Amino acid sequence: MMTESMEKRIVGLGVSEGIRFGKAFVYKPLKLEEIKESKTESPEQESDRLERAKAQCVEELALLIERAKLTLGEEKAAILKGQISFLYDPAFYPPMLKLIQNDHWSAETAVRRTVNQVAGIFESMANEYMRERAADVRDVGGRLMTHLVGHQGARLTDIKEKSIIVADDLTPSDTVQLDKRYVLGFVTRIGGKTSHTAILANSLGIAAVLGIGSAIDVIGHGEDLIINGSTGECVLRPEQSTKESFAGQMAAEQDEQERLMAYAELAAVTKDGFGIEIAANIGTPQEAVGLAEKGAEAVGLYRTEFLFMSESQMPSEEVQFEAYRQAAEAMQGRPVVIRTLDIGGDKELPYLDLPEELNPFLGYRAVRLCLDRKELFLAQLRAIIRAGAYGNVKIMFPMISGLDEWRQAKGLYEEARRQLIAEGVKIGEPIEVGIMIEIPSAALMADRFAKEVDFFSIGTNDLVQYTIAVDRMNEKISYLYDYFHPAVIRLIKNVIDASNNHGKWTGMCGSMAGDPIAAPLLVGLGLNEWSMSSSAIRRIKQIVTQLERSACEQLVDRLLELDTPTEVRAEIDAFLKQHPFV
Repeated sequence: MMTESMEKRIVGLGVSEGIRFGKAFVYKPLKLEEIKESKTESPEQESDRLERAKAQCVEELALLIERAKLTLGEEKAAILKGQISFLYDPAFYPPMLKLIQNDHWSAETAVRRTVNQVAGIFESMANEYMRERAADVRDVGGRLMTHLVGHQGARLTDIKEKSIIVADDLTPSDTVQLDKRYVLGFVTRIGGKTSHTAILANSLGIAAVLGIGSAIDVIGHGEDLIINGSTGECVLRPEQSTKESFAGQMAAEQDEQERLMAYAELAAVTKDGFGIEIAANIGTPQEAVGLAEKGAEAVGLYRTEFLFMSESQMPSEEVQFEAYRQAAEAMQGRPVVIRTLDIGGDKELPYLDLPEELNPFLGYRAVRLCLDRKELFLAQLRAIIRAGAYGNVKIMFPMISGLDEWRQAKGLYEEARRQLIAEGVKIGEPIEVGIMIEIPSAALMADRFAKEVDFFSIGTNDLVQYTIAVDRMNEKISYLYDYFHPAVIRLIKNVIDASNNHGKWTGMCGSMAGDPIAAPLLVGLGLNEWSMSSSAIRRIKQIVTQLERSACEQLVDRLLELDTPTEVRAEIDAFLKQHPFV
């Protein structure tokens, strides 16, 4: 008699690569709504309880921040620093005390009501980054509540066997506690590619599938579970044949990674001699350490905004100088392209008191903000110029739309340099200064810019959304977001041709640079420098070394005659069938 299969397949959003097989660890932390509302006859006693809980939270978060700095770097630790700041925010903690002292609510009720109100405000905001801050509010609220009620529950630090965590969501402080020796991956009810959960999963190198919705309720604690962080597939209670199939895929994945190790030391040169500089994108100076071993020949994008986001106030020139110097020294003479502050859009700095905007991606951000707040900009430029004495540093201005902005920014660079020389401060030789090409107007004017700038770096993430008028954060129209759109390809070609005609170089620091499918196109266009996540470097080098530029140039000629992204992809697919390494 045949038995009915208990195997169940679930599909969510794959956000961090890898196939993992382990036991499901169902994590259900205390929820605010589980605590019933109540009054108190001793408001002073309740206030004291809340104050003790706050002190315990601050102490715990401080320990977690130190751990995060060591394992994840300053950028990710900043997520937790933001939670401590909530505990001292006049719009968060004092209202709890007022609910206790004025209305005689219990400490638990005061926390629940305040957290729900503040989180609700964030959740109603149009900006996705701000909406995601609601998770931080609820996280710190849950921590307060845990100390108030003495709830222990299953703790992530107690996991001592190979497990896949299953949870409604994982807060930033949850994720920092994960021990990679035992935590193979995680599956969550909610979450998207821009959430902190996804960012931290990639940083930790943990496979993750998010947003599986109500399907999560069928996963039992201790049940066998397979997840594929690339495809978003989950298999609950897999049959033996399924286990064997995924085991084969895992073995192939591991063999591929080991095979790619050999490419770290190789130069990215095509079969017919076209050389490419392969660089890495970083957000902290710690990420620059060891990049050469991963195959990086440069830092093509140092995102300085993460330094600003990790501080509760504006970082001083000295603090910035130390960070930039560390990155320059870590690269030991290899190029480090430092992008000036790119804040606004989906990235906020509370201490800058930026205005709320209907269209923040089109608004007061990046170089527009810096040119308006010249003291802020000059301090950063001085710090970068000083760091240039310790390595091969270059400066890049983001969000340049026209020559006026470029000339103003370049003028402030020159002013900062004159100041330092007059003060007798140690600086290096004049450094290269270039711009990011993110806006179609700059791409169309590339021939004029090329007469004045030292280099271009194409930021495809924004260039695509501005060219096609598609919000890259909006899942409803994500199908339109495609850097293989013929208009985008033509703009990229225009930039590269202009730089070549004037003896300059062009790089690319958007996600397209690390996409193996895009490699033949970028070789054919003659892109000089490709900057990407360090994990993508070996794969890209492997592909480049097996291409011929002449064949790729012929491919580009054919692509420029096509009308749609679908046709472009089909043509590239046909080309790649002759090169099965992709």
